[in-house]
Amino acid sequence: METDAQQLSALARRDILAATVQLIERHYERIYAFLRRLAGNDADAADLTQRTFSRAQQALPTFAGRSSVASWVHGIAYHIYVDWRRANGRTEARPDEWWKLRRSAETGPDQQVLRSDLAACVYACVDRLQADLRQTVHLHYYQELTLQETADAMGVAVSTVKYRLRQALDELQKQLAAEPNSSTVTLPRPARL
Repeated sequence: METDAQQLSALARRDILAATVQLIERHYERIYAFLRRLAGNDADAADLTQRTFSRAQQALPTFAGRSSVASWVHGIAYHIYVDWRRANGRTEARPDEWWKLRRSAETGPDQQVLRSDLAACVYACVDRLQADLRQTVHLHYYQELTLQETADAMGVAVSTVKYRLRQALDELQKQLAAEPNSSTVTLPRPARL
């Protein structure tokens, strides 16, 4: 049975336009959300997303399907973002407060306030992480990529991803412990890193 990557690779050899449409339909929302989180605003995220899919379309004929499509597209998006930051003289991403717009699935107002406050605290702590740690957290936890997919997207070894995640979790635990309203917050440790 062919994987999505192999199917996309085969489709790209037959019909590049159809392959591009399929790629955009399946991955646009996740790539946009990833870039929105990194760039800090809708306009830049939309521009970076467009650049990502434009570059992906150019690279589709050479995509061999050896990695997952998600990690391949996230890798392109990540490199587009890094290039954009360098070109604009940015050394750090701008603060992002998109999480204030998120709504909780909880129905009670008390639960919504608690979850919103906790989310705000966690996202603020994540935004204070070093760039490499923050981007690793975004890919693995927010975009739900596997360790291998995160490594592929960032162009690093899986062991580097594991190390960065461990560093990020340790740093987040310290930051959350220092937050005045987060004394009861404990970050769950993944089963295996």
